[in-house]
This record gives sequence, structure tokens and C-alpha cells, in this order.
Amino acid sequence: MIRLLLADDEAMIRAGVKAILAADPGIEVVAEAANGREAIEQARSHRPDVALLDIRMPQLDGLAAAAEIRRATPDTAIVMLTTFGEDDYIARALGEGASGFLLKSGDPRELIAGVHAVAAGAAYLSPQVAHRVISELRDGRMSRGAAARDRIDALTEREREVLALVGAGLSNAEIARRLYLVEGTVKSYVSTILTRLDVRNRVQAAIIAYEAGLVDALR
Repeated sequence: MIRLLLADDEAMIRAGVKAILAADPGIEVVAEAANGREAIEQARSHRPDVALLDIRMPQLDGLAAAAEIRRATPDTAIVMLTTFGEDDYIARALGEGASGFLLKSGDPRELIAGVHAVAAGAAYLSPQVAHRVISELRDGRMSRGAAARDRIDALTEREREVLALVGAGLSNAEIARRLYLVEGTVKSYVSTILTRLDVRNRVQAAIIAYEAGLVDALR
């Protein structure tokens, strides 16, 4: 069962999102919040597996709440939910440690898929957001590729294999099956990779894997 915290300042939106999530027997909404400060308090009290946060909320926005929740309950995966698809929101959300980014205008099935993905240790971007990120990476890839390859030089061969699969969007369980490892070992590898690359989350690591050409090498 995935235990989830839902934060949105609009009660009707919360009710709609909760109804969508209720259709999946593997997800339980254990707490709700109407602003960023409440979200932090609820995260500390309930320690959910996933926090689904609206970006624009009163008192404290979702981006600031995400940063604090990551510090207070580091095992809670963060998914940002918003009507705004501007690049600066995407960049800031990923910078604050979000593992997923969903648009309220997206398909309800994306919501379910995103929650399951981040709960399993993977990253998830809605198709619209993924298109923006990939386009940006392609536009600046020539200049950033060398820097990314320098950064992965510090990794062992096995760590690069794991990083490539993280970049391809696989969860820890999927990576374990692919490399014939136990899931705990993969989790340890991912933790080491994040530390050596000096990044906060799997999304940032995946971007480095993409820029360094590791993901292309899998194809």
C-alpha cells in the first residue's frame, strides 16, 4: 500500500484528485493539506511514501514545502502537481528534489502511474513535461556532454550501468532484475551514485546519464 499526502489549496481539486487515487486499491491518502505549512506538518506526522504537492499554495508554496519535506522526511518521494507548465517551475521543482512532475490537465492515468513510479524509486514526468526537458537537453547537449562525461568518470563500471538504467526510467526493482542483483544492492548503488555526482535525486542523475550518452548506449 502506498501511503500518500495530498496538498492543494482548492478543496474541489483535492476531492477530485483523491477520487482518482481512490480508484487504485494500492494507494491510500493518509493526510491532506490546504497549504505548504500544513503539508510539512502532515508529512512529519504521517511520514507518507509519497507527497503530492500543488506548486501554488498560500502561506508556503509547494516548492518551498518540497524542500522542507525532503529534509524532514527524506524517504518521502515528492511529486509536484500543477496547472503551470513553464520551464522555470519544472527546473525549480526538480532542483528541490521532486521525483515527479504532473500537470493537472493531464490524463488521470498519468497521476496513478506517476505515484506508483516514484513510490517504486523511479522518476516520472508527464509527457508534456518530459518533452520540454528532453528538448532543452537536446538544445544544449553538445556543450554539456563533455561536462557530464567528466562527472561520471568518478563512477565504477557497475555504477555506470546502474546510472544508465536510472536514466532510462527504471525503478530499483526493475534494475535489480535487469542486472541480476537484489533490490537492496541497487538502492545502495543509487545512493552512492547520487553522492558521487553531487545531485539530490534520480531525476538529476538521469539528466546526467542522458547528457553523458549512457542512455543512448542502451539502445
